[in-house]
Amino acid sequence: MLTFIWSIINPKEEFTCFLEIIPAIIGILILTLTFNKFRFSNFTYTLILFHCIILFIGGHYTYAEVPFFDYIKEVFHQSRNNYDKVGHFAQGFVPAMIIRELFIRKKVIANQSFFNFIIICICLAISAAYEWIEWFVSIATGEGGDAFLGTQGYVWDTQSDMLFATIGATVALLLFSKTQDNQLRNII
Repeated sequence: MLTFIWSIINPKEEFTCFLEIIPAIIGILILTLTFNKFRFSNFTYTLILFHCIILFIGGHYTYAEVPFFDYIKEVFHQSRNNYDKVGHFAQGFVPAMIIRELFIRKKVIANQSFFNFIIICICLAISAAYEWIEWFVSIATGEGGDAFLGTQGYVWDTQSDMLFATIGATVALLLFSKTQDNQLRNII
């Protein structure tokens, strides 16, 4: 909650801040409204919190101007501020764990051999849909949407964003499936 409040106090660009934090606000509203019907594991809620914080930081500064990543850009002689890649990695990582928990607890997929593949595909679809939203906002608002689009002159930004989401989903499934399974044993 503190990060949210901080993010909306004197953000770099108010419109961009709104665009960047609205997915977190919608997600929090959905989780609040469904809390009594379906409670995620503490592990999944913690991941969702971290993702919200990433969104709030990106909203406050714009993804292209997060100060620490400007420092990293200079130290490592990068051509751009890459904080957006953290956001897109999380855009695959966190939904993978959300979807995985939903699939397990709701018994969505009977054949486990396709389980991870389907989760990664859904994460990639979410990432592609988000890229369409960025594109639409940029076209609809002109310069007002440029900070939201955040390509920073990188012609392959959209493709690399989707790649980072795919990597995030894959890493989440490879490294944290057992952790999530341990949490789910206490719930199921």
